[in-house]
Amino acid sequence: MEHSDIYFNVLCSVDTRWLKLTPHDDLIYTHFRQDFPDLDVAYIKENEIKNNVNKAKWRAYCEKFKTIVEDYSFGTLMRADTNGDYSESNTILVPRVQFYAIEIARNREGLNNEVKKLFKCASKANMEERNHQTEIMA
Repeated sequence: MEHSDIYFNVLCSVDTRWLKLTPHDDLIYTHFRQDFPDLDVAYIKENEIKNNVNKAKWRAYCEKFKTIVEDYSFGTLMRADTNGDYSESNTILVPRVQFYAIEIARNREGLNNEVKKLFKCASKANMEERNHQTEIMA
């Protein structure tokens, strides 16, 4: 959960289109869009990515990164809806490389940039508090 909080705060503080999650982002994204060209990453329905047909497709995708991405199959929390934060109703457990594929797509396609508008994340709140304190002292 700590990693989820950190990642969410990063989303709130940068232009996600330029955010790099791994040294292999280009490769992960290219293969992802080749294998899943029509997947709408704005809202992931757990039953769609984990049904029998897509589960096999995702397994094959993930295996491509077995020797490339460290702990590629490690369970990782992912938000289902880009318009939500990490919560019990908006969190799915997925293999790490699946998280990377979907989040890299969300970042590059500008979908994660909406987080800044919707949520006041800790890092952004801290920056605003520091700026406010600086203004008071000036």
